[in-house]
Amino acid sequence: MTSAAASAFERLGGSALGRWLYARLVCWRAPYFGSIRPTVLRLEPGVAIARMDQRRAVQNHIGTVHAIAICNLVELVAGLGTDASLPASMRWLPKGMTVSYLRKATGRLTAMARIPGIRPGEAQDLVVPVDVRNESDETVVRAEVTMWVTPRPLG
Repeated sequence: MTSAAASAFERLGGSALGRWLYARLVCWRAPYFGSIRPTVLRLEPGVAIARMDQRRAVQNHIGTVHAIAICNLVELVAGLGTDASLPASMRWLPKGMTVSYLRKATGRLTAMARIPGIRPGEAQDLVVPVDVRNESDETVVRAEVTMWVTPRPLG
């Protein structure tokens, strides 16, 4: 069974307007993500890709994209990717994040999460690697988001 997030993306993700609308729905459900105005580009079991644009609201004092805005994008793709990859009998919760800032981040940023294999029915720490790249395809941030994945309670 496909997650509700993945099913909605399957219906809407085929066009630029649909991907924009999908991101607005995600932000309505989890309002804090709206602060970065993301666009979800790809969502399927095993991978999630989203982007954000640099604008004044997400900048820091030196004119680059603020580190925490990038972390918001990282958590978005890690969460959506995990959700799309889990069996319906499992649930997830972010547990921690390790982030390496490799270079100044400017312009349009694209984050990709690759979801590792999940052991169905078993509680586990799932470490989701995420790379964030700039328009020159340079990695500006490398992160790992640890998800606590557990079976859903019965009943």
